[in-house]
Amino acid sequence: MTLSFAERLHETRLGLGRRIVEHIRSGTSDLAPAAMRNDVSVYTDPVRHAAERQTLFRETPVVACFSNDVREPGQFRTFDETGVPIVVVRGRDGEVRAFLNVCQHRGARLVREAEGKANLFTCWFHGWSYANDGHLVAAPEADRFCDADGVSAIGSSDHLISVPVAERHGLVFVQATPGSTMDIDAHLGSFGAQLELLELDKAEKVKDGVLPVDSNWKFALDTYGEGYHFAALHKQTLAPYFRSDITVYDPFGPHHRVLFVAREMETWANRAEEDWGVDDALGGIHYIFPNTILFAGAVSPGKRYYTTFRHFPGETPGETVTYKTIYAPGGVKSDAHRKEVEDAWDATAHVVRTEDYVVSAEGYRNLQHLPPGSTVIYGRQEISLQNVHKSLAEAIGMPLPPVTATNPQMREAAE
Repeated sequence: MTLSFAERLHETRLGLGRRIVEHIRSGTSDLAPAAMRNDVSVYTDPVRHAAERQTLFRETPVVACFSNDVREPGQFRTFDETGVPIVVVRGRDGEVRAFLNVCQHRGARLVREAEGKANLFTCWFHGWSYANDGHLVAAPEADRFCDADGVSAIGSSDHLISVPVAERHGLVFVQATPGSTMDIDAHLGSFGAQLELLELDKAEKVKDGVLPVDSNWKFALDTYGEGYHFAALHKQTLAPYFRSDITVYDPFGPHHRVLFVAREMETWANRAEEDWGVDDALGGIHYIFPNTILFAGAVSPGKRYYTTFRHFPGETPGETVTYKTIYAPGGVKSDAHRKEVEDAWDATAHVVRTEDYVVSAEGYRNLQHLPPGSTVIYGRQEISLQNVHKSLAEAIGMPLPPVTATNPQMREAAE
């Protein structure tokens, strides 16, 4: 018998709940087979960093926004996060398109607002105008772009240059290289079915902002993949609400889902399944390769929001900007609800700014002073970090550096 969407969603959550309860009762967790050492050059090497910027952020689909961020025909948002100027817009036909945000006359930035709604984009330099399907529709003094025989120098090549874009499961993905091809279903693989369960197409954006950090983008990303640091780093913020010793981890190719156990779930071990409330309690972290964290939940228990943390590297290995956006699942219900979601953005941003990104910046500075061949170590409980770094290295065609015997800590591990 084929399950309905609601039944499939409930069964997925119930299955996760059962795994959580089993870990609580047995004192276990999902773990990697062994600890893993990783050379610090993975974070500091400018050659690897350049390869990541090109392959992972120019030649791989990355999340640009939610579908509802460009819900109506003419609605647009600019997307500069990869370093390539792009505008994403929904056309009159309902299709989402993405173009280089570059006027074909003299290269000026065409769309200067971060977001808005327009049927026509007009360049502020000379007034060339483009429809939101990318076609050039007007050029002032067009007759002066003709030769003596009246043949115009303006042609089809002067329409906006498109880049690959696709919508899936309430998300808009962009691949920031003109002329490349995108197979979004192959990219998401079996993870697409998990994203579908979130019903992101019904979510409404409430607040966004940026969280810069002087750290490598992967070093900052690492803090979103493990709860091992909750008890020490987040003593007053997260540790009162979440356990640091239990992880429920599911890989889906290079993507994954991670759940950390809320302390209120400890009562489930002594209650019947129908009293767990899994449909209200479970969400977790969804990592969309290569750089997006989608958190379904909140710092405070019993609340549910969708928060995206999209990590983008700067020109050097030690620069990162995280674009943080929070959404109300199912839409905003009232002014009070909107204020609640805005407050949730502020609360999580405070934790990231004052705790996670302070230690990320400190740690990254320290890595640069370690002798060649030094490593960081990911424990068995940091299974997601192990797999993320392996997947990133495979994607750029640069294997992780082998552990050598030049450093005492690695010589001990190698033996």
